[in-house]
Amino acid sequence: MRQPLVFVPGLLLTADFWREQIARLSDIAQCIVPSGQYHQDSISDMARAVLAEAPDRFALCGLSMGGYICHEIMRQAPERVERLALLDTSARPDTPEQTEKRRSFLKLAQTGRFKGITPQLLPFLLHPGNVKKQPLVDRLLAMAEEIGRDGYLKQQTAIMGRIDSRPYLPQYKLPTLVLCGRVDALTPIEVHEEMAALIPDAELTIIEEAGHLPPMETPDEVAAALRRWLQR
Repeated sequence: MRQPLVFVPGLLLTADFWREQIARLSDIAQCIVPSGQYHQDSISDMARAVLAEAPDRFALCGLSMGGYICHEIMRQAPERVERLALLDTSARPDTPEQTEKRRSFLKLAQTGRFKGITPQLLPFLLHPGNVKKQPLVDRLLAMAEEIGRDGYLKQQTAIMGRIDSRPYLPQYKLPTLVLCGRVDALTPIEVHEEMAALIPDAELTIIEEAGHLPPMETPDEVAAALRRWLQR
């Protein structure tokens, strides 16, 4: 009997982001990537959209913005989640500096200069050894294009409005994997150490040769970690 596993992608990422993980885990997991959250502009509405597409009980895995949605799902319907994986994400709200930076990106996009994921952003997303891997870069660009400007505006608006999830973490009474890339520039190791310390049954895994997107950058290592988590 395969366990239902709901994957939630991050900002400007589509179901294709989870391609390698689905291929490696489908023998033990019924993998589901919801899409209704793409049309929402708040984390709470995104969580409701994911729950609407999810089975009654499931394992839940989210990366970056997907992790913010996972925290909200744990507030809205904790009884439906059997195990939780938080990848390259944070339980903290935006700092004022981060919000200001997002607002400047929104202004650019609103004036028609939406470029999705640009070469300038790649060093923040990928391990230095992966920035020049064209197939990887091409997939990121294609996913950003698929989400498009309107989707990007909604996602950034949702991210800016998220709450502080740290007070809720001690209530997570389920097997939890907290995983991040060693050189994640957007959600560094310390925010994952913080989450792992606050969640009672959390296991922290660091992926050495990855940045912010380990499921694409180091698919074998991430799939092995997810497999261990699913079998805990």
